[in-house]
Amino acid sequence: MKYDILHRTRYTYASPARDSFNDVRLQPPSIPEQKVESFLLRVLPAVRLRHYVDFYGNWIHHFEIPEPHNSLLIESRFKVETNWPKAIADDAELCPLEKLGDSLDAERCFDFLRSSRYIEMEADAWRLALDATEGQTDVWQAALALMRFTHGYLKYLPNSTHVHTHMRDVIVQRSGVCQDYAHFLIGLCRSVKIPARYVSGYLATEIASATHAWAEVFIPGLGWRALDPTHNCQIGETYVKIGHGRDYADVPPVTGNYHGTLERTMEVEVNIHVV
Repeated sequence: MKYDILHRTRYTYASPARDSFNDVRLQPPSIPEQKVESFLLRVLPAVRLRHYVDFYGNWIHHFEIPEPHNSLLIESRFKVETNWPKAIADDAELCPLEKLGDSLDAERCFDFLRSSRYIEMEADAWRLALDATEGQTDVWQAALALMRFTHGYLKYLPNSTHVHTHMRDVIVQRSGVCQDYAHFLIGLCRSVKIPARYVSGYLATEIASATHAWAEVFIPGLGWRALDPTHNCQIGETYVKIGHGRDYADVPPVTGNYHGTLERTMEVEVNIHVV
């Protein structure tokens, strides 16, 4: 599928802001599963943009606005064609759990087996993961079992959490949004030694107002395979990836700071069209 995606973020300040420093993570990668045909990032007030690729391969655009300004507009637009691999059969047996440690690429997986800012390896997560994977002997089967458990354990409840909600809080309140579902599944996977990472992107089948989030798990012999615990499925052609990391902290769409009033409003608009 081909998509034309517009993502617009506007900040309006109650009084002029100045010395604004910002990082933007809105450029999708060109990878075998998706081809980026064009990308444009626009910022107002107009400034010089610098870009680089971080440790995990994500594009980051940096800009600074020293002058006073009453508003800030960040707008990305790109065209992309997706070609995600076909779903793996639910009953496929790909790698015995007992041999997982011997089969891992230590350099690729090390960061995705440990605690991170919003995902702590805790006893409660470990117990839930063990219960959910009881009787499972295959890595893929265990990952699917954890995705299904996540989907059933949590209730989708908009505005019940925020971007800084920790996995431990999600375990207790048993509700959240896509970011929380992804963090929860990743934490469960890591608890049973399955490497898992957080993915930020878009889902074209939804009425989009922001980004979507899901997880990728590492399967020896296949590499990273994506699971969406919010919708209890493997991802397909309607998903567009922006970036991945240990958790949300590695791939927020926009981060920054400035001098000035704390009173501000933020408006986010996402439009996705099939080309």
